[in-house]
Amino acid sequence: MSLRFHNTLSRALEEFVPITPGRVGLYTCGPTVYDYAHIGNFRTYLWEDLLRRHLEFRGHEVRQVMNLTDVDDKTIAGAVRCGKSLDDYTQCYIDAFFHDLDTLGIQRAAEYPRATRHVPQMVALVERLRAGGHLYDSRGSIYFRIDTFPPYGRLSGLDPDSAAAGQARIDADEYDKDNPRDFAVWKERKGDEPYWDTALGQGRPGWHLECSVMSMQYLGETIDIHTGGVDNIFPHHENEIAQSEAATGRPFVRYWLHAAHLIVDGEKMSKSRGNFFTLRGLLDRGHQPRPIRYLLLSAHYRKQLNFTFEGLAQAVASLSRLDDLVDRLARERLAEGAPGALAAASAAAGERFLEAMDTDLNTAGALGHLFDLVREANTALDAGAASAADAASVRAMLGRFEAIFGLRLGPQRSLEAAVEDLIARRQAARAARDFKEADRLRDELAGQGIVLEDTPHGVRWKRRGA
Repeated sequence: MSLRFHNTLSRALEEFVPITPGRVGLYTCGPTVYDYAHIGNFRTYLWEDLLRRHLEFRGHEVRQVMNLTDVDDKTIAGAVRCGKSLDDYTQCYIDAFFHDLDTLGIQRAAEYPRATRHVPQMVALVERLRAGGHLYDSRGSIYFRIDTFPPYGRLSGLDPDSAAAGQARIDADEYDKDNPRDFAVWKERKGDEPYWDTALGQGRPGWHLECSVMSMQYLGETIDIHTGGVDNIFPHHENEIAQSEAATGRPFVRYWLHAAHLIVDGEKMSKSRGNFFTLRGLLDRGHQPRPIRYLLLSAHYRKQLNFTFEGLAQAVASLSRLDDLVDRLARERLAEGAPGALAAASAAAGERFLEAMDTDLNTAGALGHLFDLVREANTALDAGAASAADAASVRAMLGRFEAIFGLRLGPQRSLEAAVEDLIARRQAARAARDFKEADRLRDELAGQGIVLEDTPHGVRWKRRGA
């Protein structure tokens, strides 16, 4: 089956056909580095990582570019408040962002262009737009006149003349302009704020301009996929389309993909509500990266995700089921023989899993097929009805999940030699019918987080909560 994605631009499920066969240009809107990224941000970044992994699993070479917005009203206000230079202020949050990416196992993009490092290119695009008659000056700032771009509004479906559209632009832009529907591509210097001395005058680029310039520089004037959260659709992505296509006369993006919001306990995340969480905050509370990654990927990206600590506990349990099966397949002694019913079930589950992922990255559907197989595999192993060939087929299916979801399965670290010794001593005590000592050793292991299961096929172990 071919890959199909829901294109925000067409509002339809479309077959994905890259501009160059086998190669995909992917631009993902990155963080504004004025604070630590929160779990709502990481819901989007993890989904984008999943998208890239699935494209690569399906044989595409992906070049991903993610911008770092290190100059805007928020970063400037933060730098002024802390008495730091803009670079010094944003660098600590850039470093923290990369640390969080690595913690969650998010693959690094090919490029992380910083807005402050691309001002000359932004000036060049402004001059190109000016030459095309799309801009006007107002008190030192430069604005894009959307009346010069008739397709404006097609991505969001919002009438550009509506009150909502006008209010959104007024709220997002405090600078003077002739028409509230227009947006700034260059902002005049204000007081002691950071500025660049350019052919356009002293000032700084508008936020929307940054992404247009950096995506075109690293991926070309027309790119395959552009992603972000639904909050980026209007006005940010709408404005990107307007200024990019007005400048080049070419389609800017072929497939627009957007992730829905994350809420916490059924409410919008807010510091005032006390339900605002960063990744490092969750880790400080004792939660582990793997279940966080699993939970944030478990719902379809276009559906709102409700983050709860009960859901996080369920993610731990779900991963434990997968880990236990992987461990069981590796440890149990299985007879040689031809593949049987379990291998056939595994092959069918694998196809259904990929079909769900190929259909707009339906992670919830894919996980349903995966856990159907887990149940069938455990039933077959319990009944002694699985061969080594069957086990290999199941393990291969689980490998698909690992590759696409970016989650390694099985025991997450080796047993220490002392624990190995305790298990061996317990087995010896059982063999000598010293059950009191065997129980004592079992309790000692439990105190170290090691749970033992005595099965007809031998002792199985796992780490509690792994």
